[in-house]
Amino acid sequence: MTTDPATDPAAELDLDAARAAIAAATTADELDELRRRFLGKKGLVARAKESIKTLAPDQRPAVGRAVSTYSAAVEEALGARAAGLGPAEVEGPSLDLTLGGHGRRRGHSHLVTQCRRDLEDVFVALGYRVAEGPEVESDWYNFEALNFPRGHPARAMQDTLYVDLGEPEQVLLRTHTSPVQIRVMESQPPPIYCVMPGRTYRNETPSPRNSPVFHQIEGLAVDRGLTFGDLAGTIEAFTSAYFGQRVRSRLLPSFFPFTEPSAEFALSCVFCDGSGCRVCSHTGWIELGGCGMVDPNVFRSVGIDPEEYSGFAFGFGLERMPMLRYGVEPIKTFFDNDLRFLIRY
Repeated sequence: MTTDPATDPAAELDLDAARAAIAAATTADELDELRRRFLGKKGLVARAKESIKTLAPDQRPAVGRAVSTYSAAVEEALGARAAGLGPAEVEGPSLDLTLGGHGRRRGHSHLVTQCRRDLEDVFVALGYRVAEGPEVESDWYNFEALNFPRGHPARAMQDTLYVDLGEPEQVLLRTHTSPVQIRVMESQPPPIYCVMPGRTYRNETPSPRNSPVFHQIEGLAVDRGLTFGDLAGTIEAFTSAYFGQRVRSRLLPSFFPFTEPSAEFALSCVFCDGSGCRVCSHTGWIELGGCGMVDPNVFRSVGIDPEEYSGFAFGFGLERMPMLRYGVEPIKTFFDNDLRFLIRY
């Protein structure tokens, strides 16, 4: 992929050159170095994704797709070259640990990791960046800065696991990835367009659709003039990108302390196309997550003027997406390490 470096941040991603370098690699160490150069955290693809946000909004989707295509092609080339390296080409002593009759199977990312990367690519193409934060949080970031004052009844919605550090009930395992939103708003001025994926914890009894350990991805947009219509359009965009154009979304009124107004968003059932089935309880819709316009109290807690800026936020469980896309149930299937499941997906 070659374009004008002055107008396209992904211009340095030359697929022909990458393939040639990979084909010329003669050892596993050389392949590892090339993987870091092209796909590592500070590699060409990572830099290209980060710089997409500098483009005009109408240019971002096309460049995002081109970066994703380049990344997949480089990954394929690296895998093919690794498979072609013979024993003599691998440096250092080696042990033959092959079990007769079983052959060798190439590993792959866990289904939740695949989902996370797919959604990150979707949001990066929309102009968002990816942000992460600590899993052990303070009460301030997890609750108070998000408009959960002490004694607020909404705290009962979060079955919290506290950590025995500092003052009692002041350090905890985060119950959602929303604390990362606070950290991002503290660290930079608007405009802000970020998604926050990560692991979360709640003191819940395991059930077919609930787990005490699970993954979330949340989104935050803060800018001048953002409306509820922008939120609805964003939800429609990423759900269609992940599930396909035939899936529709809808919003129903709800309540969350950190957004006002708030809504639950649901998808038309991916199994019956909205006609009604057992999975969707014959309603034609499946609830996915929550969203809303950022409450002014949240803006005040991080020093952003709610009279000048508006914003929206949304969040949902990552496991929920592949559960719907592939019909995986119960949720504990993602954590059982059953090879039959891991190999299939």
